[in-house]
Amino acid sequence: MAGSTFGNIFKITTWGESHGKALGVVIDGCPSGVSLTEEDIQVFLDRRKPGQTAISTPRKESDQVEILSGVFNGRTTGTPISLTIPNTSQKSSDYSEIASYYRPGHADYTFEAKYGFRDYRGGGRSSARETAGRVAAGAIASKILREMGITVTAYTRSIGPVSIDMTQFDKEAVFTTATCMPDRQADEKATDYLKECMMNKDSVGGVVECIISGMPAGIGDPVFDKLDALLSRAIMSIGAVKAVEIGDGIHVSEAKGSENNDAFVMRDGQITKKTNHAGGILGGISDGSEIILRAHFKPTPSIFREQETVNKSGENIKVTIKGRHDPVVVPRAVVVVESMAALTVLDACMTNMSAHIDHLKEFYNKSRT
Repeated sequence: MAGSTFGNIFKITTWGESHGKALGVVIDGCPSGVSLTEEDIQVFLDRRKPGQTAISTPRKESDQVEILSGVFNGRTTGTPISLTIPNTSQKSSDYSEIASYYRPGHADYTFEAKYGFRDYRGGGRSSARETAGRVAAGAIASKILREMGITVTAYTRSIGPVSIDMTQFDKEAVFTTATCMPDRQADEKATDYLKECMMNKDSVGGVVECIISGMPAGIGDPVFDKLDALLSRAIMSIGAVKAVEIGDGIHVSEAKGSENNDAFVMRDGQITKKTNHAGGILGGISDGSEIILRAHFKPTPSIFREQETVNKSGENIKVTIKGRHDPVVVPRAVVVVESMAALTVLDACMTNMSAHIDHLKEFYNKSRT
């Protein structure tokens, strides 16, 4: 299967299936000397794991990560880092019935059309559990970025019709509310709305927003590898994401140039902007402002009400899906968005080291002294 590797220099390959023995990731290109323990990675995985709240799937997985290679005496060695996360709560019998038909909104039909078979146990490789490997790798990327003065912060911006009030922003609430909303009043409203959806055997979508702070100007390339293009590709690779916005996003199509352009000004001896409609990226290259992106997630396709579909015999049928499913994917996807953004930005920063002769001269001249 192609397409399981991401990145150019800081490169990751995820592996494993939803109901296999384990999932994991191999990270190549990580610099040596990074302080790293399993606890550093576990913090991220704990934000993603299921079974923690009333609005997530009751499937309980410890998602306990184990470092198999690439770390010695608490520091990375520069060799490939292999991480494994055992599956411990598989209930494959919950999915035996769907082997005979294609679930609406899922990858069942398209996966089988491509490969000639499918692992019907929870979606196999197409399952959202694949993202555990991404999050494990993202934890390492985020740690390196913090040492570079760059932080990546994601949170739930909206669930269904309920949106946060940015004037009530509380970063701590992202880690303590069931919805991962940084607005506790919005969290209560969204939780009530989700309970109503669950009573009606339905699901809902929402938006994850991500802010990348501390990015210097000059990261990204002007043609195919634009930084916003790389971020969009990374975020769109997350299952259930149907749209990505940078900065003002779709609203730029309604604006005038005089409204959309960000004026440049000098502040404390630095070039900066009065506004940030561009979302921190101009011409595919970071401009030194905060990078702001939003990922729009569709409703969870597994719902418990009757739906129409087709079975493998080509007959029209009606089905009621069983199993353990999230009524909304957004809260558990927050750390996935954060991880994919971190992986993208770190790889772009590493690639940028070869963009200017002064970068090479500065490094190698220092190495001689």
